[in-house]
Amino acid sequence: MARFDRLSTYNQLLESGLVPLFYHPDSQTCQKITNAVVEGGGRILEFTNRGDRAVDAFKDLMSYRENHHPKLILGVGSVLDAPTAALYIAMGADFIVAPLFDAAVAVLCNKRKIPYIPGCGTVNEISKAEEAGAEIIKIFPGGVGGPGFIKAVKGPMPWTRLMPTGGVDSTQESVDSWISAGACALGMGSKLITKESVTKSDFGSISTKVEQCLGWIKKAREK
Repeated sequence: MARFDRLSTYNQLLESGLVPLFYHPDSQTCQKITNAVVEGGGRILEFTNRGDRAVDAFKDLMSYRENHHPKLILGVGSVLDAPTAALYIAMGADFIVAPLFDAAVAVLCNKRKIPYIPGCGTVNEISKAEEAGAEIIKIFPGGVGGPGFIKAVKGPMPWTRLMPTGGVDSTQESVDSWISAGACALGMGSKLITKESVTKSDFGSISTKVEQCLGWIKKAREK
């Protein structure tokens, strides 16, 4: 069962505006990355389902979260189908993210009151996902349409909450352009939790980047 209810998760996501995401097969490395995100001020984290042992790594990370960072909202990304979503929900995932929209996953998450953030790339896909109950839509890959796509969609659909992922850089210029265009939050993976930082065990740089991005998001929203 999820530690946090659906409304709490959505509110935290919208308040902070940043969803760091990563995958690593080694449990201890996952813990160090998690520590770095929390130390940087992150309160929500997405572990992506991308490796053969992803389930095992997530199980270990969930236990670590319970014992060391109980206030951290921890979800799973790259979930393509309902059976996979059910597996992670049973393990306690607080939210489910995907690069696409799947109606069966939406039904499952609605039944369990788990936030489902599906990936969409067109206005029609966004509308279908919202019809199925999605409160926040992941624009993926975000780099294809850029901030201009979000601004264009928000014109006729101002109620839509869009979170670009892919194509979002951990720079003030990039953050400002996306937030100014109307993004409700930003998903950041390899540009935030870089392979170089992890390889060199430079987790302090990850904390610094998280803190910077949170600050830039806050500043951009004040404009």
